[in-house]
This record gives sequence, C-alpha cells and structure tokens, in this order.
Amino acid sequence: MSHRDLIHQQFSLQAVPFSEAPSMSDADAIDLLIRASSAQAHHCSLDVACGPGMVALRFAKVVRWAVGLDTTQAMLDRAKALHQQQSCNNVEWVLAEAASLPFPDASFDIVTCRFAFHHMLHPLAALQEMIRVARPGGAIAVCDAVSSPETAKGNAFNAFERMRDPSTVRFLTMQELRGLFREAGVNVVCERSYRVPAELEGLLRTSFPRPENVATLRKIMIASADDDRLGLATKAHGERILFSYPALILSARREL
Repeated sequence: MSHRDLIHQQFSLQAVPFSEAPSMSDADAIDLLIRASSAQAHHCSLDVACGPGMVALRFAKVVRWAVGLDTTQAMLDRAKALHQQQSCNNVEWVLAEAASLPFPDASFDIVTCRFAFHHMLHPLAALQEMIRVARPGGAIAVCDAVSSPETAKGNAFNAFERMRDPSTVRFLTMQELRGLFREAGVNVVCERSYRVPAELEGLLRTSFPRPENVATLRKIMIASADDDRLGLATKAHGERILFSYPALILSARREL
C-alpha cells in the first residue's frame, strides 16, 4: 500500500474520533496558533492538512475568509458537518495535496498547518508551498508534536507512533523543525512550546493500529511510566495511563 493510500485509510477511519478528541478540539490550544499568526479581521487564511476543520472554523471567527484543505475526503466531509453546526458562512473546503496547493502565488495572509508534518514524506515541500501561497508579509505557522532530542527516546517514540498509526512517517525534533524553516528560506519570528495531554485508551480509540499490536502498544506505554523511554512524561494514575506530547509552534513571515 502506498503512503498516500495509508493516509486516506487511516484518516477516513479517524475523521469522527479525531474531531471529538478533547486535545484536538481544544479552543485554547488552537488560539495559540491564531495568536502566533497575528490574525486580523481583514485577513484570508488557509489551513493545510486541515483534517476535520477545527482550526479553519476557529480562524473563521477572527478572519474575513478561511479555507481548509485536506487530501482525505472523509476528513472534509466531517469538517463540513461541523461547519453546518456553526453559524459562520466564511469558510471554504478544498480537496488537494499539501505539496501541490491549488492556489496562485501570494493568495493568503495566513497559512497554517497543525499536527500534520509527521505524516508527510516531504514536509519541506509542503512548507515551501505554504510560503509560496502566502502574501508578502504574510504569516506561515506550523504546529506539530516533536520527538525527544535524545536519540534513543526519539527513536522509541517514533517506533511507537508508527505502530499506533501506520500513516506516521516521523516526528521531527525541535531543532529539525526549525531547520526546515531555515532550509525553506524564512526566519522564525515567533516560537511557542506547550504540552498536549493524552490518555492511553483514549488515544487508541482515536487511531486504528493493527489489532495484534494493541497489547504491545499498551505494554510499551505502561513501561514508559517507569523510565520515560518515549519522552512523554508518562504517569500511571490509578488504572489510567496519562502522558503528554511536547508540541512546538513556529511562525515566520514571507519577505516583502
């Protein structure tokens, strides 16, 4: 199965549970991205790999026009369903690939991407496309979970995540994510780190690992409560296994 097919398979299954996960729909967390982009009422925004549309719908409360783009039709269908539950009429949904955005140069004041770079074979290509469609002076903001800078922990974390969600390619370290911006030729002007809380059984319900791997995933996560082998600050709280993903928001400006 191709990576594109894996993406479509996983995210067709994840569309509804992803949109209902508290950590993904958390308005305060999305507002961090909005503040990082300095969104204004006259702006037009694009959210790349928008999933079920929570970021685009939140931007729509602030900007003049918001666009959400994703490669998986089921995600856009879920975004449209959530859209219908709200009163906003300034949102558009587009089916397309992140590395080949179907917009002219300099089309948007703000271009964002949240929790998607780790699913991409070529995140630099997506970032370059985001910069291309940003207007001069416009904001380009990326948010993603990041792996530990400790090699053993980073490798263990990525192995766990690929087993949990086969569409995962690799979570970058903070330094690697910053390096993408340098390679793309833009300077980071705003940086914000925060933690995304999670709980093991809830996480497994929102993803679709192979059934034969579920016991192994539980074993790895439970063991990490003793030695933090995944770099997720895992703790046992009664029968619940709690942890948190380190996330990084980087924002740049396209040069005038």
